[in-house]
Amino acid sequence: MGFALIGAAALVIIVGVAAFSRRLGVAMPLVLVVVGLGVSYLPGVPAIVVPPWLILEALLPPLLYAAAVQVPVMDFRRNFGAISTLSVGLVAATMLGVGLVLYGILPGLDAAAALALGAVVAPTDAVAATAVAKRMGLPGRLVTLLEGESLVNDASALVLLKSAVGAMAATVSMLQVAGAFAFSVVVAVGIGLVVGYVTVFVRSKLHDPVLVTTVSFVVPFVAYIPVEALGASGVLSVVVAGIYSGHAGAKHFSAQSRISERLNWRTVQFVLENGVFLLIGLQLKAIVAHVPHDQIGIIGSVALGVLIVCLLLVIRSLFVGGLLLRMRLQGRRARRVAPQVANELERERRHPARNERSRRRRGRALERRSADLHDRQNDVVGVRGGAVLTWAGMRGVVTLAAAQSLPSDTPYRAQLILMAVTVTILTLLLQGGTLPWLMRLTGVRGTDLVADRRELAQLIEEIGSAGESVLQSPQDHLPDGEEVGDGVIERLRHDVGRRRESAWERVENIENEGPSGPHAQYRSLRAELLAAEREALLEARSRGSYSSRILAQAERMLDLEESRLQQDDDPG
Repeated sequence: MGFALIGAAALVIIVGVAAFSRRLGVAMPLVLVVVGLGVSYLPGVPAIVVPPWLILEALLPPLLYAAAVQVPVMDFRRNFGAISTLSVGLVAATMLGVGLVLYGILPGLDAAAALALGAVVAPTDAVAATAVAKRMGLPGRLVTLLEGESLVNDASALVLLKSAVGAMAATVSMLQVAGAFAFSVVVAVGIGLVVGYVTVFVRSKLHDPVLVTTVSFVVPFVAYIPVEALGASGVLSVVVAGIYSGHAGAKHFSAQSRISERLNWRTVQFVLENGVFLLIGLQLKAIVAHVPHDQIGIIGSVALGVLIVCLLLVIRSLFVGGLLLRMRLQGRRARRVAPQVANELERERRHPARNERSRRRRGRALERRSADLHDRQNDVVGVRGGAVLTWAGMRGVVTLAAAQSLPSDTPYRAQLILMAVTVTILTLLLQGGTLPWLMRLTGVRGTDLVADRRELAQLIEEIGSAGESVLQSPQDHLPDGEEVGDGVIERLRHDVGRRRESAWERVENIENEGPSGPHAQYRSLRAELLAAEREALLEARSRGSYSSRILAQAERMLDLEESRLQQDDDPG
């Protein structure tokens, strides 16, 4: 009964904070940490201690999977070098920097324990990065860098933490650490790809969206458990399986399955990620209570936590500065190479290979290369974007859970945990809370709405042309070559044309700020029409003149039409 009451209260708090934070314009994770902290000090509230395995093994896999399935493979591939630098190089540098400072400050703290805490505070949080970055409307490339970094660096940090804990027992060398890291990455990527491929194949054979979504809930644990049993990074395996599943789902799953999975995972992600931030605040009371007053006490531990935050910002700014320089050099190289690739693509179009399959493969590769070069030239993160990227490196659940997983005989264990909590809360509240101000100060803005609308209209033109090609010989696509009925072709052409004209109308409305066009008027009237139809459906249900089965079918039909209309109004 007690657990049920706690769970129900947590859900009520999460929903209430969600509604409150949206009205206030403050990122929800920040408010939840403060609320959890306040609740932990209310009279009668017991000290809450969550076992670290519960977060690392039960909550983290589905959280990472939910974030990974939303990562576009194209963006991840284009930014793989930068993501690797931040998620591996920066993590290692942070572990060494923080470890050396603590080793020099705390008497009796051995180097391995100091490095362990460095690994604990090294990874940025995937949940915090995603929630705050998208909430603040950061540009697309910054969001990709933050998401990619925070998804991958959890794995590298936990591997380095495991190595540091082993070094505390004098059982590993630096060469063994490097070997263990390489083994962990190879095994995790391999098994993650296999799990992603197999589960996508199995789910593609299930034609019930409920079954497809249910199996997806198992995927993160199937990817995590065997990899951890082999001593590799289960976290990285989950990320790989999630990225593959999200990419392959567009091809292998039905539209209803994708809609069902997206909505259900959004709900799961909402509850879990916000519940984690609430837990961070709730645990503070118990963590503080375990800090001894001899040696360095609560104030000293918090002060060292503040020092670590400053050190993290310095190390991160140096790495981001080097990353910006490399990206600028890549942009210059792209400007030099782009004309050569364009000429090669033009030659391929004029003199294609005789083999149709080879021609398509080579043409697609050249077009991809040209698009990548164009992206590097036109989407370079400048100094102002680098400042936002540096400031957005917040810590979260992994840091807290990893700190609590330190062995019980670790010197200064309670103080080290409090330092990690201080780092987590400070980065969430200070950096996360002031990120909107920094964006306004630097002038960093999100994507251009007009450009997005224009690009969407161009894409609709392209896919519409492919669809219209079917209408050139429609009898070939009907069973037994049936004759096409009167008006069918015209109706299909009208549907394609209406979608194309509606897309371009949105571009013109945004650019010219003129009166609503015919397609906007159509959507408004269609919304009113659906509202009237729904009212009639409810009236019919209250009369009881139709069977519940037929009423439910009609309701689903109206729901799909209303959802499609809402998507037309807000395609983003």
